[in-house]
Amino acid sequence: MSAAAESGISIIQVVSLLGAAVVAVPLFKRLGLGSVLGYLAAGLAIGPFGLGLFSDGHTILHVAELGVVIFLFVIGLEMKPSHLWHLRKQIFGLGSMQVVVAAILLTIVGMLFGFSWQISFIAASGFVLTSTAIVMSVLGERGEIDSPGGQKIVSILLFEDLLIVPLLAIVAFLSPTHTESGQPLWQSIGIALGCVVALVAAGRWLLNPLFRLLARSKAREVMTAAALLVVLGAGVLMEKGGLSMAMGAFLAGVMLSESHFRHQLEADVEPFRGLLLGLFFLAVGMSLDLNVVANNWPLIVSGVLALMAAKAVCIYFVARLAKSNHEEALERAVLMAQGGEFAFVLFTAATSQGVISDINNANMTAIVVLSMVLTPLFMILHGKLPKKAVAKREADKIDEQHAILQVGFGRFGQIVYYILSAAGYSITIIDKDEKTVAGMNKYGVKTYFGDASRPELLRTAGIEKAAVLVVAIDDPEQILQIVQFAREANPNIKIVARAYDRLHTFKLFQADADEIVRETFDSGVRAGKRALEMLGLPHETAEKAGDLFFRMDRNGMGKMAVLYNPELHAFENQAMLEEGLRQDTRIAEAMQALLRGEEEIDESV
Repeated sequence: MSAAAESGISIIQVVSLLGAAVVAVPLFKRLGLGSVLGYLAAGLAIGPFGLGLFSDGHTILHVAELGVVIFLFVIGLEMKPSHLWHLRKQIFGLGSMQVVVAAILLTIVGMLFGFSWQISFIAASGFVLTSTAIVMSVLGERGEIDSPGGQKIVSILLFEDLLIVPLLAIVAFLSPTHTESGQPLWQSIGIALGCVVALVAAGRWLLNPLFRLLARSKAREVMTAAALLVVLGAGVLMEKGGLSMAMGAFLAGVMLSESHFRHQLEADVEPFRGLLLGLFFLAVGMSLDLNVVANNWPLIVSGVLALMAAKAVCIYFVARLAKSNHEEALERAVLMAQGGEFAFVLFTAATSQGVISDINNANMTAIVVLSMVLTPLFMILHGKLPKKAVAKREADKIDEQHAILQVGFGRFGQIVYYILSAAGYSITIIDKDEKTVAGMNKYGVKTYFGDASRPELLRTAGIEKAAVLVVAIDDPEQILQIVQFAREANPNIKIVARAYDRLHTFKLFQADADEIVRETFDSGVRAGKRALEMLGLPHETAEKAGDLFFRMDRNGMGKMAVLYNPELHAFENQAMLEEGLRQDTRIAEAMQALLRGEEEIDESV
């Protein structure tokens, strides 16, 4: 009976966790408050100080930290070792600067509250380590992890994770009850480095062969189990070495980032990541001890505000010193101003070794949890602040005009340029992507910044005298607009225009473009030729078949373009549909005739 009862309570708790998340998260997102705040509020509602369905949120928190571990594994999969090496200056430069300056400043804040320097330092050390879960979740929701600003934040978080061993060693050093069993710092660091080397070696020489072997079994559930084994095994190895499980999982992800199984691994662990990360935020909400807050509210409230303000100021000025602009520095300060989950481990270790009292531990934990709860609110408030208008860059002054004018210098336009340039022609190039313009000018290709859909810029570039216009941008509407204006401004100009698809081709035909190039047509024909060869056709026959299709399809486009009516949906234009079906039949007949070896083939459509 007792076992059944315990089982029933366990099921009720599971149902309550899922139910709270299902209700709170969509509601908070609908209100514009974000999913993180929804999880935190749900945890507070069902925790010891809400409905009382859970008595110990800290126990769930330890399990839910696996969500952070898996999250960092997924981040590691996106970071190749070469990319991580590229970030080394940000990790050790920017990361160390922010951590050291913030630790000193927060220690001073603790001492101003009347605490000893030892207690102030422990509180500062816990608070200076940002919550990886909250920050990475916000960056993930915004899709900013791979942005330059996001990469700086990731670098700082990685450096903070590396501080676990030295901080725990300092806690042991500060302990008034030293024991002979404690390891010297050099030994702790040596063990940690040994674990890192072991993990890197396993990732380099064991993991890929292991997954290759498992893939042959074609048992998807075994691959999923292996993915979880790698994540948790790497985490446990790092934890035994004195580092964090999250750091171990991250390194395992980096080691597998160049593996052929990367995408499958990411798909396998993704459901666990989302579920456990949500559980982590629920547990943080449960861990907020409202009794402690009520009994010591002046200290806790003032402590939260003072520590968050001091840390935010520190982060802002460090970011500005590192040449970030005001908006980026301010956003980073608001996002990273809270304490992190590692603070709970540090405070527990400090309490067990007599550096801080149980009361100090409870107060500090409440301050950290409250800072994590307040961060999403502060992010929302920051988002509502009026942003300083960013002045739009003026178009470059075009000081030379050539017979060829090219608009767009992306992946399509660069190919066109290099062919013409190699043939000895001079070209005036316009592009509106600032990074592309800056990069190509640095590379030695004169490129002007500007929006070529503006008639005055085209006039300045010499559209009225140019012999050829190449429109290579990827915006269908702007391409059409540029072609129409160019034809009006210079009736004799020859226009080569990039087309998005068939319908866009018809529009450009009506706008009187001379040569319309469907952006994927040529590559699609080449792919078709190679597929025919793989099916057994001789190379020469496959080439002829592809070329036949190329000519007949292009010739047929003119007839369909005449029937195109922009006021009708493509599948509502009966005349154009019938013409298309007739052309498909004619192309198929001609292709079959070619494959039968007939000498004369009627290519008319």
